[in-house]
Amino acid sequence: MAGLLTAVAVGVGPGPRPAAARGARIGAVAPELTGGPWHNGGPVSLEALRGRVVFVEFWTYG
Repeated sequence: MAGLLTAVAVGVGPGPRPAAARGARIGAVAPELTGGPWHNGGPVSLEALRGRVVFVEFWTYG
């Protein structure tokens, strides 16, 4: 029985993650964000914010 449990524990894992689920790497250039309307101002690009600290919060209703 112990051998079977060991075989199952070693042989079963989460498997490889799809490329889309791997996410961005630290230090990588962020993709351009599109959308809006932006609160408290007009359109902004990430290029215009290069070198500044930017806080981005994603949320949704529901």
